[in-house]
Amino acid sequence: MVTVLARKKKEKMTASSKKVSTTNKHSKKTYLYWYESMLLMRKFEEKSGQLYIQQKIRGFCHLYIGQEAVAAGASTATRPEDAFITAYRDHALALVKGIPADSIMAELFGKKTGCSKGKGGSMHLFSKEHNFYGGHGIVGGQIPLGAGIAFAENYRESGNVCLTFFGDGAVRQGAMHETFNMAMLWKLPVVFICENNYYAMGTSVERTTNVKEIYKIGEGYDMPSKPVDGMCCEEVHKAVAEAVEFARKGNGPTFLEMRTYRYRGHSMSDPAKYRTKKELEDQKTHDPIDVLLNTIKKNKLATSKEIQKINTKVDSIVDKSIKFAEDSPYPDPEDLYEDIYAQKDYPFIMD
Repeated sequence: MVTVLARKKKEKMTASSKKVSTTNKHSKKTYLYWYESMLLMRKFEEKSGQLYIQQKIRGFCHLYIGQEAVAAGASTATRPEDAFITAYRDHALALVKGIPADSIMAELFGKKTGCSKGKGGSMHLFSKEHNFYGGHGIVGGQIPLGAGIAFAENYRESGNVCLTFFGDGAVRQGAMHETFNMAMLWKLPVVFICENNYYAMGTSVERTTNVKEIYKIGEGYDMPSKPVDGMCCEEVHKAVAEAVEFARKGNGPTFLEMRTYRYRGHSMSDPAKYRTKKELEDQKTHDPIDVLLNTIKKNKLATSKEIQKINTKVDSIVDKSIKFAEDSPYPDPEDLYEDIYAQKDYPFIMD
């Protein structure tokens, strides 16, 4: 179980989100974009969970419910040309990168019309067109790949940045530490983002590391690092915007610890019995969507009619995506041999 001290830290962090979110720092367009995008993430994930129980979605399925402010805030702080790469909790980040809900839902169904042609499923969403590079099932495996994408952008002098997302469990992987060292050495345009939801699968951060303030790990590499209220779009946007600008100027990477919280289990097969009901209910009082909606209402950024219009639009998008997925065909058997490559004269294989 999470210690009382850890819970107090989380309550202090999330309580601040309500305070920060009562000031109008951005345009009406930005606030409504955040609301619509987070609501779409939430509704999409809730439906995915229901469809998984109905066995229309198979395999592993990790939901993003509760963490939406991280994806929404990061999306407005970057430009479409910037790359995103993440772990297997990837549906929401794929949505904010512009991959259509139809294409994502079809992929969850294993259909040919999915963004990975039905071959990747929930954990392996991908779209080169939208600069979204996965969806990776190996814990921490995407971290060096994110640095590699940043290396390529730096080599091409594109001015683009790669946002590399991972969970708190991945900070214990050696690949992250090797990558931090190389990224700093080469001043790569990468922003490392730890989505710290306080549980690596079913084990709390309190029980897995002596360094409980995760952002401090980056300081060991002289990397600019700091904690961020990951339940607040404004704070996420601000931190990511600063880090992206820092990277574009050739100054190298930044490490951001987004302190957030997931309301569901690690995956659909996780009953989440390692935390108390009280802890979960306490965290739900700081729901990022509710906090943002309160900000919109307090600052009179939208009428009830405008909010309802967004709600109806989101419901329609999700319903349409399910129908699209159900109506789409499964891959043909011969598709197994597509999207692979072999170099006949590869010099390092002996007959």
